[in-house]
Amino acid sequence: MPGEPPYTRGIHSDMYKSKLWTMRQYAGFSSAKETNRRFRVLLDQGQTGLSVAFDLPTQLGLDSDHPRSLGEVGKVGVPIDTIEDMRQMFDSIDLSEVSTSMTINAPATALLAMYVAVGEEQGVSRDSLRGTVQNDILKEYIARGLYIFPPEESMRLTTDLLDWCVENAPMWNTISISGYHMREAGCTAVEEVAMTLSNALQYTRSAIEAGLDVDDFAPRMSFFFSSHNDLMEEVAKFRAARSLWHELVQAEFQPINPRSSQLRFHTQTAGVTLTAQQPLNNTVRVAYQALSAVLGGTQSLHTNSFDEAIGLPTEESARIALRTQQIIAEETGVADTVDPLAGSYLVEEMTSRIISEARALIEEIDAQGGALECIKSGMQQRMIHDSAWKNLQEIESGEIGVVGVNSYIDGDEVPIKTQKLDAVGVQDKIVTLKEYRSNRDQDSVTTALERLEDACSRGENVMEPIIDSVKAGATIGEVNEVLRMIFGLWTSPSGV
Repeated sequence: MPGEPPYTRGIHSDMYKSKLWTMRQYAGFSSAKETNRRFRVLLDQGQTGLSVAFDLPTQLGLDSDHPRSLGEVGKVGVPIDTIEDMRQMFDSIDLSEVSTSMTINAPATALLAMYVAVGEEQGVSRDSLRGTVQNDILKEYIARGLYIFPPEESMRLTTDLLDWCVENAPMWNTISISGYHMREAGCTAVEEVAMTLSNALQYTRSAIEAGLDVDDFAPRMSFFFSSHNDLMEEVAKFRAARSLWHELVQAEFQPINPRSSQLRFHTQTAGVTLTAQQPLNNTVRVAYQALSAVLGGTQSLHTNSFDEAIGLPTEESARIALRTQQIIAEETGVADTVDPLAGSYLVEEMTSRIISEARALIEEIDAQGGALECIKSGMQQRMIHDSAWKNLQEIESGEIGVVGVNSYIDGDEVPIKTQKLDAVGVQDKIVTLKEYRSNRDQDSVTTALERLEDACSRGENVMEPIIDSVKAGATIGEVNEVLRMIFGLWTSPSGV
């Protein structure tokens, strides 16, 4: 039954009949002020949670004026260098009222530290903050490449954040283990489930090795999946992931708290399926993908905008994406029944098949030392490359049809209005950062960073020293430079 182990039919007995999923829209512009403006527009339109997209330099722990940041500042999200940027991004937004998801991994400790500091400035206590920090570094080695430190040291930072939140921010979801990026890189639905849950096992084992009890942190773990075009397979995938995670946690960790084995997940529609050709068709793709996430029992949902294969979403396209969720919730009737596809012969068979095949892959990864050791050998990377290559061949041969790309091709494309990057704003950002450094109390910054270096060297939890550092005025780049100095750097095998 819904709400009962193994949670195949949902983790709540009444699911959306009593509370709808959280409707998030991922947003991040070339300045904190512009991002704040979009957040406020989305909240006014009925969005119930914020989701922050950071630019690549921020995701790599680099300041906007670092030589390696050249040409990337503000391109795929908002640049956050200082606590002042974080203040601007959440200006006039009450952090006690919103749930905020931050898609950040390698420098997750520093970004959460800034968020905590801004919350305290607003008078919001740490234990009242609600949201999620992705903090999933393993999938960066596997699929995205936005890591900084060697795997073991990265896992230490992940565990430090988990441990700190247990005592200080109990309402915060400390990690969002992501299959989304591996699916975007080309893996199959079965591989998405298997690699995501395998990574989750690795995080759980590492946290327990660091002295935590499974019931201390597992109830605040969350997951992040993609929703692709095969509607029935995706519904079955979500049901299978819930059931298999419960099975794995019970077998290995024997938690007392039933929430420790409940798989809570956020879903984002599949960016990789969006086409630059006939982009308005993407609205239909997104709607079906969102529907499968709801039918599969997601806890929160982001719907992509139809123009994302062309550029940053416009306010109009972001509004349509949000309205897509609202139409599903209020007009289709699918939220009125818990697990409405349960009992379908097809869905039940596919759910069982995905559980079986994903379990076999997890056992294969465990037999080779677990997710962390397999990342070092490139096993998961090779798996994704093989599946991506097969999929590309099937599209190019026409075996898989993509409307507007290899079928139903129109001669003339209707131009689509796109959001333009603010090049002047990027230059202003760099100037402002230099002024920020010149106006701060440098002695306080130096002292705080020395404390961070000492804690890092001693193996102590780094969260409080990082919070003190960003409050003193240290930048993201300076905090992570201290960590680089202690931890060193690493290059992942390509898997090719």
